[in-house]
Amino acid sequence: MSIDFIVRLIGMVVLAVVGVYWGTALGRAANVNPDPNTFSVEQYAFTIGLVGALTGLVLTPLLTTRPVRALRSLLTRLSAQSLFSALLGLIAGLIIAALAAFPLSKLPEPIGNVLPFIGVLVFGYIGVSVFVMRQNDIFAVMQSITKSGGQSSADGEKSAEPLADGRTILLDTSVIIDGRIADIAHTGFLPGALLIPRFVLVELQYIADSPDSLRRQRGRRGMEVLSQLQKEPGVPVRISDIDVEGVRDVDDKLVILARQLRCPILTNDYNLNRIAELQGVTVLNVNDLANAVKSVLLPGEALNVRVIQEGRESNQGVGYMDDGTMVVVESGRDYMNQEILVTVTKVLQTAAGRMIFGRPEDRPER
Repeated sequence: MSIDFIVRLIGMVVLAVVGVYWGTALGRAANVNPDPNTFSVEQYAFTIGLVGALTGLVLTPLLTTRPVRALRSLLTRLSAQSLFSALLGLIAGLIIAALAAFPLSKLPEPIGNVLPFIGVLVFGYIGVSVFVMRQNDIFAVMQSITKSGGQSSADGEKSAEPLADGRTILLDTSVIIDGRIADIAHTGFLPGALLIPRFVLVELQYIADSPDSLRRQRGRRGMEVLSQLQKEPGVPVRISDIDVEGVRDVDDKLVILARQLRCPILTNDYNLNRIAELQGVTVLNVNDLANAVKSVLLPGEALNVRVIQEGRESNQGVGYMDDGTMVVVESGRDYMNQEILVTVTKVLQTAAGRMIFGRPEDRPER
């Protein structure tokens, strides 16, 4: 039984009782002078009570549960910093309105009675708007004041515990299944703790239990990677039950949670990357990292490549470096399944990755 149905029943009963009460009073007033053409008291009570019951059945959720759900959905999308800024702005606006209420109340009636109330609404709205729009500047000033106060009260003594530079990093399902996060964590390049929400684990478990063999294999690989991450001594891994109510999509939950916690998302999902960037969330993309750490080759340098297939153009051969970079070898068709020394002639960066063009070392440039 849903909460909407229960609220509808309560609203129907309450408004039906109110309708019967009003109908009885109206029927008695109408029957002061009895007239055979008028309704009786019971008919008035039944009719207005029935109208009240139908009104409560239809309108009660619109006035109770739906506004509450809309407010909860709005609050889940706002970060804790925004909520705190709005509260500070409301308090500041109410203080200014209280200071302005006394002189405004001295004005002639009815202006003196109305303006203080209008001032509360106007100054409260202005305070909330200004503090929310300038929340980053306000918190920056507060942090600078806090740091300066802490340093001045230390009397030159060093703090027993240094400030932690680490931060929390949210992991999504795709980067866990990918597996490269375990190697990155092993190198020690991750600056903070890895946070894995429970709903990400649920999605990973759902993939691991999929009837499709490929999806099931990917899900189980993700479970193994997660187990490997938990065994890494230098990288703390935390699994949290924190959730975002009112949102079903995992990507939307991650973006909202990242905004609330003010932490980045580690992923290799292109769509999640774009959605997060549009909403101002920092994204750490494993694919971008992989492209950034690929070896840099300049025209004229030489490298060893094994030609494994023919190219698209005539007499071309194609090989790959250890990091997966494609190497197109001119006149490389004659060296199929051979490892040769190639001189780089051109490096092309595309949206899909990097391509290297070269020619065999033993063949001069045409």
